[in-house]
Amino acid sequence: MSKTEPIRKPGQLTEFKNYYLHTHPNPRNYAMIIFGLNTALRISDILKTTWEMVYDFDTHQYLEHLYLQEQKTGKSTVIPLNHAVIQALEPLRISKNGCQKEDYLFNSQKNRKHPICRCQAYRIIKKAAVDTKLPEHISCHSLRKTFGYYAWKNGTPPALIMDIFNHSSYQITKRYLCIEQDDKDEVFMGIYL
Repeated sequence: MSKTEPIRKPGQLTEFKNYYLHTHPNPRNYAMIIFGLNTALRISDILKTTWEMVYDFDTHQYLEHLYLQEQKTGKSTVIPLNHAVIQALEPLRISKNGCQKEDYLFNSQKNRKHPICRCQAYRIIKKAAVDTKLPEHISCHSLRKTFGYYAWKNGTPPALIMDIFNHSSYQITKRYLCIEQDDKDEVFMGIYL
């Protein structure tokens, strides 16, 4: 049985992120990938996000935080909207020509009042993964796992990653990080006692 993997190599991650920016330009698909990589949300929560959750239509500014109740766990979460997310969302907002507060960020082209479905999100991510020659086990959940993997590699304590993911146990977070022998070797090779 295959398991979803994070995108571990920085060069591959850059190619993957830029697929819908340069290779096959599509503001919605690009923004969805950047949003997923930088918010660590499950695809179900990404797809239900509306413009009023990220943008103040009165002041014409992006909000500092996204507040939502996770669909899977029912837990509340607060996520800061970083510069990468805002930079990816702005061309999408402009391209929508008059998006409304209640419109979904990643809406269907057939019906603007509905988000794309999970299988369409999977197809979008899988196409970018295949065309950029990523390993075969890349899916929507890879965005979330990639966030965790890079957070861990950048020195974020696993307990904090566990809290960000709203996991109920460290064992779940440990599986999410997809630690391989290369990661362990790097630790040993970096120790000079």
